[in-house]
Amino acid sequence: MKNLILVRGIPGSGKTTFAMLLTEHNKGIEVCADEYGKQYGPNGEFYPTHLGKAHEWCESNAHTAMAADVTPIVVHNTFVTPNEMLPYFVLADKYNYRITTIIMERRHGGKSAHNVPMETMIAKVKAFDVVI
Repeated sequence: MKNLILVRGIPGSGKTTFAMLLTEHNKGIEVCADEYGKQYGPNGEFYPTHLGKAHEWCESNAHTAMAADVTPIVVHNTFVTPNEMLPYFVLADKYNYRITTIIMERRHGGKSAHNVPMETMIAKVKAFDVVI
């Protein structure tokens, strides 16, 4: 079975570290919108004004990997609401991938690698939607 793993959480919760652990010893890949900034942003930095393009780029990379039957594919973005995961659910259905979602918690006091302001992090926590 092919696997798509969506790792959700606020900035600094450890999504990237966890995604790298999941793909470290196999042929899977990990993708995230943050990588867009490293490749295309000025000075390799992520800018909030590039957010839409970054998420389109991330979805495109996941789509390409699914079309090539790569497994597992680990997408690690904040995914604050279920609607943000919807494009990946559609792709998974199209390419017959099993979906697993994982929520990372920031209990370890991790810091955002992108210097996300605390007020933005608090807003994300308040908006974070969990399905029961």
